[in-house]
Amino acid sequence: MAVMNFSDAEFKKIGDLMYEAVGLSYNDSKKSLIQSRLAPRIQRLGLGGFADYIEMLADENEAAEFQMAVDLLTTNETYFFREPKHYELLEQELSARKSRAPLAIWSAASSFGDEAYSTAMLLSDLQTAGRIGSDWSILATDISHRVLLSAKEGIFPQDRLRAVSPERLRRYCLKGEGPAEGQSMVMDKLRTRVQFGQLNLCKPIDGLGPFDVVFLRNVLIYFDIPTKRAVVNRVLTTLKPGGLFFLGTAEGRVQCDTPLITVQPGAFRKPL
Repeated sequence: MAVMNFSDAEFKKIGDLMYEAVGLSYNDSKKSLIQSRLAPRIQRLGLGGFADYIEMLADENEAAEFQMAVDLLTTNETYFFREPKHYELLEQELSARKSRAPLAIWSAASSFGDEAYSTAMLLSDLQTAGRIGSDWSILATDISHRVLLSAKEGIFPQDRLRAVSPERLRRYCLKGEGPAEGQSMVMDKLRTRVQFGQLNLCKPIDGLGPFDVVFLRNVLIYFDIPTKRAVVNRVLTTLKPGGLFFLGTAEGRVQCDTPLITVQPGAFRKPL
């Protein structure tokens, strides 16, 4: 199959569209990535090339296709209990709480829901053990409507649950059989504890929070430095003083206007 031509000018136009709409930032090294992710889609649509696709993305009536392009450009690997030390810290912190007050957690870039359901498994176990009360909730948001629809279904390839203990798999998942072999479905009793919603982190956040814990892991890699700072500042306004804030371990510490206390790599506390 011939490689579809992708000029520097077309690369810039797509980059500008993505930055203005959803804050995604691409330097010159990402040109081949964008080309490889979008070319098959352009061919499937029967378009003449990137110029035709750019025209489609710029059309406000083609919002669904723009969403598809965002999906294609932001897909990254995710799985249950990724970065387990974060969940160990969360378990320690919640177990040490003296209060049975309501507990609210936000998975701010939830993708297919692996993070939110992992957290729900942990909270459900802590509730059963009497270490937290029954009044807990998890909000999971993402910019992608398509991945949210998938997340609500709660069906995952079993490889994505490779870090889930056999006991938790028995308690919270149904193993697929026949045509569904190789997949697992999160049980209703857990799915009903997670609320999913669409949210663009680069736009104003209204009416969310306050949260005791916020996960913002492995999404800032898509933003430039000013956008990272703005997103983190915006998200931290929803976190209660003393609350925990998680970033991807590899993302380091992001500059922001809110003081943060480092607890461990990728884990921070908002001062009281």
